[in-house]
Amino acid sequence: MKLRPVLLVLLVVAGFYYLTTHWVPVGALAGWMHHDHLAESSTTAIKGPFGDFGLTEANAAPAFDEEEQQNIAVYKRALPSVVNITSTEVAYDFFYRPVPQQGQGSGFILNKEGNILTNNHVIDNAQLVEVTLWNKKKYKARVIGVDKSHDLALLKIDAPDLQAATLASGNNLMVGQRVYAIGNPFGFSGTMTRGIISAIRSVAMPSGNKIEDAIQTDASVNPGNSGGPLLNSRGEVIGITTMIATNPNGNADQSAGIGFAIPIATAKAVLDDFARYGRARRPSLDIVTLPIGPDIAEQIGLPADYGILIERVLPGGAAEQAGLHGGTQRAYMGNTPIMLGGDLIVAFDGQPITNAQDLSNALNAHHAGDAVTITVFRGRQRIAVHVTLSDAKQVLGNQQST
Repeated sequence: MKLRPVLLVLLVVAGFYYLTTHWVPVGALAGWMHHDHLAESSTTAIKGPFGDFGLTEANAAPAFDEEEQQNIAVYKRALPSVVNITSTEVAYDFFYRPVPQQGQGSGFILNKEGNILTNNHVIDNAQLVEVTLWNKKKYKARVIGVDKSHDLALLKIDAPDLQAATLASGNNLMVGQRVYAIGNPFGFSGTMTRGIISAIRSVAMPSGNKIEDAIQTDASVNPGNSGGPLLNSRGEVIGITTMIATNPNGNADQSAGIGFAIPIATAKAVLDDFARYGRARRPSLDIVTLPIGPDIAEQIGLPADYGILIERVLPGGAAEQAGLHGGTQRAYMGNTPIMLGGDLIVAFDGQPITNAQDLSNALNAHHAGDAVTITVFRGRQRIAVHVTLSDAKQVLGNQQST
């Protein structure tokens, strides 16, 4: 009689061993498994030349978490308004044979009329510009306007059923804010990356002009992203992706983890000019200038060894109307004639002006019609002059007014 409990134990152990070492339908294990596990996966057994081959598969697609849902929502909302841009420029080989060269970038649709915003450097010098929509339809684009100082270009296509991007309102951007970039990196269309705003700062572009209040982000951007939208968590455009910081010890054509975008507020101001005047109105002082350094300052006896010397004021221009003075004495710098005796600009709204790029950047941060204060040396006297900036229009020979 004592053998019966022993045999019962052996039978239970043998049954457990069999169930845990052989593939059986999940339903047979219902008494051994928790109900939640049954809802997550099931096991399928396949017999073949390699013996039993088992796969564990999910019974249903899992629900996306809140963060994933937001990522998906941003992508679905923004993607139809993002375009790929192909620009074709004709170069010539050693034998003067035409060789088409293509570049790629991104952009986004502004309205149902087919206006598209991108970077100027994406389409600069192109003989042919083509736009490919998210649905793979391709259209030829016309360049409506460019603003090289802000690296922006406005294109237009004739296409039906376009979905416009939503532009963010205001400038309430914060470091740490989540952002998304959608574009065409390395030709891979419809690519989205995510990061945060890592800083907001003034950044110099390759042209030498500055992006004021540029949005710095760690969202991965690469060649081909240029001109595409930088989005907030609601899918609204807060900036135009324009360049990457390159690693001096690495490949200059690959992201070093830092990208920059032109703030949408800057783009809106340029677009307003395009809409009102058909072009970007670049503010100007209407002067012809000569940059000053220590050597020149010493030679001509200036009171400061830096700044911008006004050689000429254009008739009827902003500088003349404000009472700024041009030069009155002809001299030569090498074989180049110059005019001396004019006002020496040393500050613009309180910011030092040490060279021509400083003055250009100061002007680019303003609009035609803005009132500014220019600090100059007139002889040895330092004075402040109030100037209303005009619209840059005039060109004198090879010299363009500033």
